[in-house]
Parts: sequence; structure tokens; C-alpha cells
Amino acid sequence: MCWSATADLVAGTAIAGVGVACVARARRTGDLPVAALPLLLGAHQLVEAWVWHAGGGTGPATVAWTVIAFPLLVVWVPAGVLCAAPRHARRRLVVPLIIGVATAAALTYALATRTVRAEIRGHTVGYVLGLSHGGLLVAGYLVATVGSLLLSGDRRLRGLGLLAGVGALVCWALWRLEFVSTWCAFAAVCSVVVLGWTRRRYSRRSWWSCYQDR
Repeated sequence: MCWSATADLVAGTAIAGVGVACVARARRTGDLPVAALPLLLGAHQLVEAWVWHAGGGTGPATVAWTVIAFPLLVVWVPAGVLCAAPRHARRRLVVPLIIGVATAAALTYALATRTVRAEIRGHTVGYVLGLSHGGLLVAGYLVATVGSLLLSGDRRLRGLGLLAGVGALVCWALWRLEFVSTWCAFAAVCSVVVLGWTRRRYSRRSWWSCYQDR
């Protein structure tokens, strides 16, 4: 989330551009989900620009934003990390993926049975879904996403996991204060980290390691 439609549009375009560069660098099919993560984050920002333009509400932009933020990302991240991980780390990554799938199932059910509403609150957008067992779902979300990155066995992805955990806390605190949304800046930094991961991944030495993991 950004603090205005214009900020979301600019940030989303820039982040998606980083995503294109990441995907272009990927050489292994298994690396594509992680490499494409900035593309997904960029699309998320662009969808929210549409939410701002619509003045919030319950329209298709709100639904699309929520689908990406909730059930899609909570499966995409652990599945992508599992695909990109070296063989010795894959067994432990099954647990975050299972938790992510279970969390996504609960969130999908909530989206199918409730109406999500976006509310413009000064320089932030609030999304109201009325989840039951919200604390449990948040815990499952964090274990699936941040947990999978921390267990990845890759130094840069572990760094991304630490960044994601701290960034989520800061963004949540500022959003709760309805001061300003910082998600777009956080997404941009994460995208740059993923770009660094793809560059490092396909240096001469790293390329050989990836080849051996095929």
C-alpha cells in the first residue's frame, strides 16, 4: 500500500520493471517463482492505484487486491522458496508450504463467504474482511512466508526473510496509526533484494551450483 493513487502507480510500475529484470535473469525453472515475486508485488501496487481511484468500496479492484495479498502470496512465497532451495533444504520447507496452503484455504473461504471493503483513511487504505481467528491466520501467514525464507538455506533469501519480518511490523504499526502506508517502499526494497539474489545466483560459481541442483 502507498499513500496515494499516484504513489502506488509509480511504485508499482518501478517494482514491476525490477520483476521483469529478475525473470529475464532466471535460468532455472525452479527459480522463476521467486524471481517473479517483484512482478506480483508490482501488480499488487497497480491494483491498489485502482482502489484509490475508485474511492475504496467493494468493487473488483478491492477483491483483486485482497486475493493477491491473502491467499495468493501465502502460497506463492513458500512454494517459490521450496522450488529454488537446494535439495538438502527442501524437506524442512514442506512444513511452511503446508501451513501456507492451509492458511490460504481459510482465507479463500473467508473471501468467498464475506464481503471485503476498502476504506480510504487519510494517507492509508484499510481493508475490512471481518476474519474470525484472525490471530491464528496472521501467525500461519508469517510462518509460511517469513518462515520459509528464513529456512531457505540461502543467505540472501534469509536476509529477505529478516527484512520481511521487520518491514511487516513497521508497516503494520504505521498503518494502525493511520499516518502513512509504507508498503510500497518496503516492496521496492524487497524487490531490489530479489534482483540481487538473481544476480548472485547466476554468477559463474553460483550458476554451477544451480546446475548441480537440477
